[in-house]
Amino acid sequence: QAQLVESGGGLVQPGGSLRLSCAASGSISTIYTMAWYHQAPGKQRELVARITGGGTTSYADSVKGRFTISRDNAKKTVYLQMNSLKPEDTAVYYCYADISTGWASRRDYWGQGTQVTVSS
Repeated sequence: QAQLVESGGGLVQPGGSLRLSCAASGSISTIYTMAWYHQAPGKQRELVARITGGGTTSYADSVKGRFTISRDNAKKTVYLQMNSLKPEDTAVYYCYADISTGWASRRDYWGQGTQVTVSS
């Protein structure tokens, strides 16, 4: 089994920045794609940014140029640097990872979520 633990959420003013972190732990063999999703009240969970095991990144159109996803494979950690934050970025942010914990044991994992609120 593996676990994902997020940190770094909070309250920030419009135009401000936050950095989210998500660390994986447990009996991990390989971490493939890692990603960040967000879910605003009354809305579906949506992909924000994704990074493959090889480092290829992709972003939702709404965050391109403002958010940067990165990963440190040695630390089993994925980051989301969020700049120029807008009120519409307010949501619970969830970490996702595709993880193998051994032979025939590969599945999706989710973090518990961290609240990001952008407000003056």
